[in-house]
Amino acid sequence: MRVETSASDPMIIYFTSGTTGYPKGVIHDFSYPLAHIVTAKYWQQAEDGGLHFTVAETGWAKASWGKIYGQWLVGSAVMVYDFDNFEPKQLTAVINRYGVTSFCAPPTVYRYLVRKGIPDMPTLKHASTAGEMLAPEVFHKFTERTGLPLCEGYGQTETTLLMANFKGRQAVEGSMGTISPFYDIELRDKHGRPVPVGEIGEVVIVPPEHGRQPGVFSAYLDNDDCYRHVWRGGVYHTGDAAYKDESGHYWFHGRFDDIIKTGGFRVGPYEVENVLMEHPAVVECSVIGVPDKLRGQAIKAVIVVGEGYAPTKGLELELKEFSNRKLAEYKWVRLVEFVEEMPKTISGKIQKSVQRDS
Repeated sequence: MRVETSASDPMIIYFTSGTTGYPKGVIHDFSYPLAHIVTAKYWQQAEDGGLHFTVAETGWAKASWGKIYGQWLVGSAVMVYDFDNFEPKQLTAVINRYGVTSFCAPPTVYRYLVRKGIPDMPTLKHASTAGEMLAPEVFHKFTERTGLPLCEGYGQTETTLLMANFKGRQAVEGSMGTISPFYDIELRDKHGRPVPVGEIGEVVIVPPEHGRQPGVFSAYLDNDDCYRHVWRGGVYHTGDAAYKDESGHYWFHGRFDDIIKTGGFRVGPYEVENVLMEHPAVVECSVIGVPDKLRGQAIKAVIVVGEGYAPTKGLELELKEFSNRKLAEYKWVRLVEFVEEMPKTISGKIQKSVQRDS
């Protein structure tokens, strides 16, 4: 039976990935699909008559970002492939067999593509990534092999695309890009004041005066207190820390929950992880803060090693020396733990909260 709906009616519920706590049910209304036009057209560069392929489980909001709304609205067909197990050669074979023109995947996929070797992909015109920060080393190697820059984007389950390396601008490695014209976004300090260029602040969304911002969620399922908390002060608090440089590009510093406070300094885990990822032995890494009597917190690196490398004391010392000579002393890696795999959410994000508690 056909039922009339309003643009403000609940349309879909997605659950957050649960990287810092239990997943929350996120309710979006019927304005949500329209807000993804920017996502598809100006970041993923899906095109009329093209074929777009996003790697994302359907239980993750990234499926909406790359498999349904924005792509159809700009006239692109959507490639969907059900992988039993992720295999880079199988992935690239699908891209070449069906003539994929635009591709989007989390950084983990690109890391494995770079490690395993990237074949020619002649039909591919554009590549983008989101979900976690991309190490510059992966950006360099992918671009060197394919000629395509990796365009990073940033947003949350609660929103659509907030920032990105957009069409018409040169992609900047490691940067979240620039603010989407669809949103009014500021970086603010803990007192709610805008921070100057170069200073770290929280990413907040300032809604328009006439009402709520389309594309931003309307409620948390059965959790009004949490909804009111993230909307305190009349703005939406993402909980993400970033800074803006002189050119207007934004740089992710980490979740506020993940920032390491060591020896009176605040260290974002991603800058240390990016250095570690340059070492050929490192397939994946996660940097966390652990209790330390002297420093408050010490920097610990959790590492998955690649084929041909053994998790030995010698490799531990080598990795410390490799990273620490490239980092300021207060950012030095003090502890290393080797693991066979990382604890991850269904969307493939590393659960730092689980690592801190273990």
